[in-house]
This record gives sequence, C-alpha cells and structure tokens, in this order.
Amino acid sequence: MWFLILMSIIIVAISAGIGYLTNVIAVRMLFHPKEPVTILGYTIQGIFPKRQLMIAQKVGKVVAAELLSVDDLKNKVMRPETMEMVFTDIQGKVDEYLFERLPRKFPVMSLLMRNKVKAEIRSQMLLEVRDTLPDMLEKFMNKVESQIDIEAMIAEKFSQLSSDRLEQVMKDILSKEFRFIELIGLVIGFVIGLVQMGIFLLSQ
Repeated sequence: MWFLILMSIIIVAISAGIGYLTNVIAVRMLFHPKEPVTILGYTIQGIFPKRQLMIAQKVGKVVAAELLSVDDLKNKVMRPETMEMVFTDIQGKVDEYLFERLPRKFPVMSLLMRNKVKAEIRSQMLLEVRDTLPDMLEKFMNKVESQIDIEAMIAEKFSQLSSDRLEQVMKDILSKEFRFIELIGLVIGFVIGLVQMGIFLLSQ
C-alpha cells in the first residue's frame, strides 16, 4: 500500500517537474543561444536573436502605422495650446533680450532707448510672431515629415540592440507572461501526472 502511494507521488512529481522544466527551457530558448550553434548538423539559435531584424521591421511598421506617425506629431504641434506654449517661450526670449542682454551688449543704445520704446518694439515683435507662428510651425512640420521616417528609425534602433539588451527589454515587458508559461507547464505536468497515477493504480 505504502509502495503504491509512494510511486503515485513520484509519478505526479516527475510529471509536474518535467512540464515545468520543459516550459522553462522553452522560454530560455527564446533568447539562447544568442549565436548560432550547430549540433549534429542542425543549427540552433534563440528565436529573438535569430529574428531580430525581422522583429525590428515589424515593430517599426506597427509603431509608425498604429502608435506614432509624423501626422500625429504634426497634429500635436499644431494644437492651439502647443502654439501658445511656444509663443510664451518666444515672448520670454524677447523680454530677456530687450531688457537684459541688449543693455549688456549695447549699453549706449540701451540708454538712448526709453522703456516706452522698448515696450513698443516688444509689442510689435510679438504681434508679428503671433501672426506668423502657425504658418512657421506648419512649414517646419512639413519639412520634418519629408525628412523623417519613423518606421525606419525605430526599426534601426531596435535592430541595433545587443542580444543581452534585447533579452532584458523583452523580459521587462513580458516577465509576468513568461512566468505564467512556466507555471502552466507545471500545472499541465501535474494533471498528466494525476492521469498517469490513476492508470498506474488501476493496473495494480
């Protein structure tokens, strides 16, 4: 009786261990070996290192098509609140130049210019900036659109990741999923072990 119980426990434990270990190895083989290794005529390499270039191209395509495009950037830049933020920065630079840098660079000229004159110059400059800013930003974004290929940039950056860094990035993103896969192997192995135990006991 005790022999049957012991054998049953061993069968379940071995099956659960095999299921867990199999999935641990499967997860590890996503990244290892990092360099191609030939064994008995078969070349073995981790899936991610082997497919890194293809994955990089797919990631670049998805990001450019679904997550971030130049049109998205253009729409963000052309929003009224963004233009107001840019205008505020320009206004600060104009004030800094007229009331701080100009007196230091051209003290005599600054003395000849009364504050009222400076204020009028400031007012006219800012009016011109406010009128022309939307058109300037739109022209700038059109140039950006013609010169930047987000898909190619992301694909290039991704493909240049070292194997170690790629592994770390993927594990940071999918650590819970990898752990779940390993535990599923344990559960499946345990269930198979129970089935085997039942068959073993019925055969006695």
